[in-house]
Amino acid sequence: MMIRTSKFLPGVPEDRILSLLASAGGNELESGKLDSPESSAALAVNAFGWFLDRPADLPPFPPLADIDWPAQRVDIERQMRFPWRGGRHPWLDAAVETPTHLIGIESKRFEPFRDAKTVNLSDAYDRDVWGDGMAPFTFMRDALRRRDAVFAYLDSAQLVKHAFGLVTEGNRIGKAPVLLYLYAEPDKRETSAISPETLARHRAEIASFAIDVAGAAVRFASCSYREWFDGWTGDACLHAGAIIDRFHP
Repeated sequence: MMIRTSKFLPGVPEDRILSLLASAGGNELESGKLDSPESSAALAVNAFGWFLDRPADLPPFPPLADIDWPAQRVDIERQMRFPWRGGRHPWLDAAVETPTHLIGIESKRFEPFRDAKTVNLSDAYDRDVWGDGMAPFTFMRDALRRRDAVFAYLDSAQLVKHAFGLVTEGNRIGKAPVLLYLYAEPDKRETSAISPETLARHRAEIASFAIDVAGAAVRFASCSYREWFDGWTGDACLHAGAIIDRFHP
């Protein structure tokens, strides 16, 4: 007899997360993405969902140790709306609010090593609504269009869109916006190995992007799931172990 494994680890509020995903824009439920053995969404909702009702227990992210903590609010699938009505607005895999900061999390698992990266930045992103502090991201927007900046593993165009959404949302709620790129480093896809050299090239692209957008109103930071888990303690440490056993990030 086949035993079905729950999508969610113990302590993760299944009904609440399913309700949140059903109202979000990522289409994880209807598309079946959440059931995929390579699901990035499943990793993110299990990592952050455990903290929905206990945000103060969320461990800080290593590259953001200088900002105020603890967290006051944790969300999964949070929309960061652009400063106009209509059209499509970005959804972040998770979001964390501290007393002074809004951290939007873009979570990646197999996508850097699987999906072909495309640049689709419409003329809507040329509107003069982002503020002078976003010049590094507008420069990156234009460089991607000209193909002066090319990334094989990093979905840089997606990160630019997220940054534009975050600066708008941060201004709306009066908190400093941060874009955190949180990634897994799997050693294989099904039976195909992902080499250490490939993982290193992904990290090099993250570092290059970070240099290019440094000083923007939206701070860009990155870390791996394993680096984040290293700082978890107590019951959260046990949950991190369960995530590693299930998803091998």
